[in-house]
Amino acid sequence: MPGPADPSRLGSRKGNRGPMSDPYRLPRTVVPSRYELTLTPDLRTAAFAGEETVTVTVGEAVREVLLNAADLEIGAVLAWDERGRQVAARAELEPAHERARLVFAEPLAPGVWRVRLAFTGALNDKLRGFYRSRYRDADGVEHLLAATQFEATDARRAFPCWDEPAFKAVFAATLVVDERLAAVSNTRVLETRPGPRPGTKAVRFADTIVMSTYLVAFVVGELEATDPVMVGRTPVRVWGMPGKQPIARFGQAIAAFSLEFFEQYYGMPYPGDKLDLLAIPDFASGAMENLGAITFRETALLVDEKTATHNELERVADVVAHEVAHMWFGDLVTMAWWNGIWLNEAFATFMEMLCVDAWKPEWERWVTFGVSRAAALALDGLRSTRPVEFPVTAPKEAEAMFDALTYEKGASVLRMLEQHLGPEAFRDGIRRYLARHEFGNTETRDLGEALGAADVMEAWVFSPGYPVVTVAEAGGRLVLAQERFSYLPAPADASGQRWQVPVALRLQAGGVVRTDKRLLTGAQERLELAGALDWVIVNAGGHGYYRVRYAPPLLGALAAHAAAVATPIERFNLVNDAWASTVAGVIPLAEYLELTARFRAETDRNVWTGLIGSFAYLNRVLDAAERPRLQALVRDRLGPIVLRLGWAPRAGEGELSRQLRGDLLGAIGTLGDDPAVQARAREIYRGDPTLVDPSVLSAAIAITAFAGGPAEYDDALSRFRTARTPQDEQRYLYALAAFRQPELAAQTLERTLNGDFRTQDAPFVVRVMLMSAYVRELAWRFARTHWQEMAAKYPTSAYRRMWEGVVGLATPALEREVIEFFRTTAIDLGGKKLAQYLEQLRIAVAFHERRPPLTT
Repeated sequence: MPGPADPSRLGSRKGNRGPMSDPYRLPRTVVPSRYELTLTPDLRTAAFAGEETVTVTVGEAVREVLLNAADLEIGAVLAWDERGRQVAARAELEPAHERARLVFAEPLAPGVWRVRLAFTGALNDKLRGFYRSRYRDADGVEHLLAATQFEATDARRAFPCWDEPAFKAVFAATLVVDERLAAVSNTRVLETRPGPRPGTKAVRFADTIVMSTYLVAFVVGELEATDPVMVGRTPVRVWGMPGKQPIARFGQAIAAFSLEFFEQYYGMPYPGDKLDLLAIPDFASGAMENLGAITFRETALLVDEKTATHNELERVADVVAHEVAHMWFGDLVTMAWWNGIWLNEAFATFMEMLCVDAWKPEWERWVTFGVSRAAALALDGLRSTRPVEFPVTAPKEAEAMFDALTYEKGASVLRMLEQHLGPEAFRDGIRRYLARHEFGNTETRDLGEALGAADVMEAWVFSPGYPVVTVAEAGGRLVLAQERFSYLPAPADASGQRWQVPVALRLQAGGVVRTDKRLLTGAQERLELAGALDWVIVNAGGHGYYRVRYAPPLLGALAAHAAAVATPIERFNLVNDAWASTVAGVIPLAEYLELTARFRAETDRNVWTGLIGSFAYLNRVLDAAERPRLQALVRDRLGPIVLRLGWAPRAGEGELSRQLRGDLLGAIGTLGDDPAVQARAREIYRGDPTLVDPSVLSAAIAITAFAGGPAEYDDALSRFRTARTPQDEQRYLYALAAFRQPELAAQTLERTLNGDFRTQDAPFVVRVMLMSAYVRELAWRFARTHWQEMAAKYPTSAYRRMWEGVVGLATPALEREVIEFFRTTAIDLGGKKLAQYLEQLRIAVAFHERRPPLTT
């Protein structure tokens, strides 16, 4: 195994991006290579004690050693070299910068040293670092569990360390725990022996590979594992709370498939010695790619295949495949610093699609990915967007990088590159990248060189935004032009922005269909037409990360032929791009609504996702007096296909059709406020759930909450508290957020702070209610009053996401209140998050102000 921390990635002793005085970067004079770590957590007192011996290489004589520590107390410190010379030190904590300064009695000479530290800390309740989780079993008995979440910069809350990605090292861990509890870490258990106190045991784990601190993991609690599934020599297990094993099979199946798939695709064996997947009751993120010990929110791993919707199954498959992909992208090969986080997350997102599409081709995963790409396009169309790779200094800036630009935009660019280069050439480049940099750290240039596509990647990764390709016909030629897309007037420096745009076209001219591929590098390009143009599809195949804006005659012609000549992803892009141009004020709303009328017979769920999303946006920006007209429009557009699909699956019907039925029923029963649909939904809600298709049942729950009152609220609350699966719990949780009566909404808001809802979920309930056209004013008053309590209770990442809900406060008066609130409170969400939320609100209010009255 190669050694740790490649010096070329660490840079000089002053760091590779700033001087040694940078408060957020550690000097490179002392580099760790191995941690021998013992932790003793006490779940009852919510505290832990630890001791570690770190092997370091001292590059030049130093008397002070800086490393990271936060929320820890450090006791005795002693260092000794290879000749046995010992030097004691005291630890001076620097809480503001989450560091500890070890001041030695005399200088440490260049060479290899071992540094031993003793420390203590608290198992916090903020779902980061080393934290404590509570859960209740079926009998209502409370149990405790300790888990870790270290990404981006929270390993320092569990043990003093060099907490930067490039400081890779080997970790040899021992956990001293109650003898009745299970203990899991990144590697297999080497031995279990009696602990230092009666009733305890010491569990010693094998050495890890050379890896970054943020990938270390510990989980301690009353856990049960499934029997292992062997993939080659690697055992794959799912861990969860007692009694959860029956709903672990699906997650274990996709994990095993993913492991084998990626070993073959990468041409490289799995770098760990076992693969455990752990479902944690309280978990701030969806999942975390700790090598060999992947941790998950329960909804992202545990699922009952018989009662889950397609969306719920798809989520589990996606998240599991994503995390397994990280075992290579992120764990084996890691970005040098957080500005390159996209190298981890974009690749894992791309690879999850590739893997799940191979596992379940009938799910048409790359078509559905178009919806995810649309979320990135919406964010990236802001003036306040950022490049995929963006400078990061403080930890809060790193945390703000985990967004649609890093994940979905990055993955979209990779998919576009794969299609441009060819799947085999792309895979070969990925293999070169991994082989060259295994156990090391990388920059974006390393990927570009391995793929042979550095020039094409440049603007897509390092420039903000993306192009809109305009399409017109002039003088027997097709005219393609590019400019930066923006919802608001583009920034002054955007006029000269150019991308190398891989453009795929399919068109019919003179009655002949032809295809064409070209790289649009300049401002404009012309294509000769062999005859009169009947229709044209730009971004054929739907893989390009750009929008298309057709001249009105071409848009009309394509809309007329779309059902016959456009694939589902191309139809989705047609709708989504037209809606974006409508929000930007380029296409009149009446023209867009006329376009939607052409899709009454549409059968693809992704196209309907785009259409329903635009109707939901209108529902937020319309005045209350106009809402009945929108409801009538929704019933008109959805009515024919709802009538055709009915309420029950048909023989031979696929999962996507069943999910479409649920999506459409949910939309017509809420956005369409259809009384007949609401009445039928109530009947289903009150009936036997085992007799109903899960997608229809999920829709019935949402509709009944939307149209329900106090009795339905009490029933939903009871079902939430007694839910059998994580998916059931989530359905009823968000049902409680959907009731429109102020007194019921107020009860739900109170539950976001009184402990009824987990802190991992409560911020998202508040976000949903802030975006509700019916209770947003009430939710806004609540959030404005309790924001400090929320900041103290909620996980930082979830608290940040909660404030996204302000984009739903789409009236001029509420916008003024929002701006004033954030001005006076000086809330810092990290990076450009707040600016993006406020700009999205501005776009919605501007749309509200300029649009004409809605007509149907």
